[in-house]
Amino acid sequence: MLPEVQTTITPHNQKSYVQRTYPTQEEIDVIIKDAGEAQKSWAQVPLAQRIAIGHRFIEEFKATKDEIPLDLTLQMGRPVSQGAGEVRGFVERAEYLLSIAETQLADVQLKDTDKPGFRRFIKRVPLGVVFVIAPWNINSVLPAIIAGNSVLLKPSPQTPVTAERFVSALLKAGLPQNVLQVTHLSLDLTRYVVSHPGVEFVSFTGSVKGGREVGRAAVEGDGFKGVALELGGKDPAYVREDANLDYTVPELVDGAFFNSGQSCCAIERIYVHSSLYDEFVKRFVELTKVKFITRPTKPNLSLLQKYKLGDPTDPSTNLGPVVSLASATRIRKQVEDAVAAGAKALVPEELFPIAKPGTTYVAPQVLVDVDHSMDVMKEESFGPVIGIMKVSSDEEALALINDSPYGLTASIWTDAEKNSGAEEAFLQLTDKIEAGTVFLNRCDYLDPALAWTGVKDSGRGVSLSKFAYKGKIGAYEDKDDIRE
Repeated sequence: MLPEVQTTITPHNQKSYVQRTYPTQEEIDVIIKDAGEAQKSWAQVPLAQRIAIGHRFIEEFKATKDEIPLDLTLQMGRPVSQGAGEVRGFVERAEYLLSIAETQLADVQLKDTDKPGFRRFIKRVPLGVVFVIAPWNINSVLPAIIAGNSVLLKPSPQTPVTAERFVSALLKAGLPQNVLQVTHLSLDLTRYVVSHPGVEFVSFTGSVKGGREVGRAAVEGDGFKGVALELGGKDPAYVREDANLDYTVPELVDGAFFNSGQSCCAIERIYVHSSLYDEFVKRFVELTKVKFITRPTKPNLSLLQKYKLGDPTDPSTNLGPVVSLASATRIRKQVEDAVAAGAKALVPEELFPIAKPGTTYVAPQVLVDVDHSMDVMKEESFGPVIGIMKVSSDEEALALINDSPYGLTASIWTDAEKNSGAEEAFLQLTDKIEAGTVFLNRCDYLDPALAWTGVKDSGRGVSLSKFAYKGKIGAYEDKDDIRE
């Protein structure tokens, strides 16, 4: 039997970009065995040396900053003009996680409560072999490695080269062989690794359906391994009656349409107070047709530039294709179904003539007259489409925000500078919003100091922040060492 081959298709031209051959189960057994042996040695390396390798890795990774944007463009369709931001964001998160590693991985001393003649402490030890299933933004890998684990990384079939560059940079930085290995796997082989007795922990980023399959495979395998799941989102924004529209509208246009809406925390539904609704929708549609941007050399000045949907390898393109033909078809159907159910589409299709059925180019679309009977307001779009609803109060907005199977992020938009009660109103809402992260006057951002987590169908577990070393793949078994 011939080995199975994985093919990555470049979204904008539908041409084969790279191919990778899947291993056999016997080869996977060897890979996991090698990872286990490497982990035992790696765990004995002093933490300071592991952190130093992490810092050298960042320098090696930054040395590839000119290659990564085009890699991402050819693999997933992100405009090459936006690739540098992806590199900066990854470096920011990695530097923060390294900066807190020593304190977060230190033993927990209990001197204040020790009894005479006793010394007690909690020693944090690595889990072992960790299996990470992730897309292009592999935030979970570095803390797992620094914590003394070895990692098997299964990247998205759409971004194999990015993961391989990541491994190459770590090896150049001094990471021992087999502490981090890239494994390109079919669905059946992925299940095999998840259930393998040599794997101690699984971290999955992807769909709710995929998360359920990973959880099921982990439970059905031998032993009891930990599982962290970062799943879908339908992230809402609520524009309160005192919001500053000059600031809020451009932020939410970008939050909805950056990377064609293909961000885990992209804005996917907006609720606007009735007193601002008409003006908000008018401005939102105008900026969707003519994108507002800031001059990078003169940040106090601005200009208007049209969204250019087109070839993502063109530096002047600022809106690229979605990742696959299947995604494009699903997004179009979501819009069509909403319109058939009574929604109104406000962005003329002729503004984006390249966005034709049968292509991965999807025009940005703004929908009004929507409600929660429509998938576009309830199910993840992961594309350049946004539904906007009118609300009359905080209470109505809160009910709609929570009327979702997801709970990744949410954002509240209110003029906290001019309205003395706005921040208090925000804090009261955050206590009731069912989401892992709630932003005030910002959205679509991964702050490395904040725990990245979700509730409901958005998953379980934590990455980023100090909890990246405790609650997810940097998680530790706690051992009590009591000596007389």
